[in-house]
Amino acid sequence: MTTSRQQLRVLPGYFAVERAETAEALADDAWLALVRAPEGLTAIRRAAPDEAGETWSALYGGDDPHGLDVPGVLAGLLGPLAAAGVPVFVASTYDADVVLVPRGRLDDAAEALRGHCDVVRGRC
Repeated sequence: MTTSRQQLRVLPGYFAVERAETAEALADDAWLALVRAPEGLTAIRRAAPDEAGETWSALYGGDDPHGLDVPGVLAGLLGPLAAAGVPVFVASTYDADVVLVPRGRLDDAAEALRGHCDVVRGRC
């Protein structure tokens, strides 16, 4: 597991996770991540401010990217969140990970991660 502290920031707004029929069905600027797997396309997209259904807050550590050869980076985040009972949805990029937590659990997530990383809201 990595021993260096990570700095995460909370991305502005809220996000929805859904299946998409095609990438073309999404507005060009609406999605944060698209993942194609054998069972279909999953989209993480910006949620409307008044959107019904489950929405998520996004934690992102890409301002200080880590290499693909650094072990334990994601585990260092997910372990404390799991111990605190905070559900997550994750999308990984070449440089960093986007960790989504339910919108109403952001404070719980920040508290769980204290000592493991810095969660910065002021840079949103």
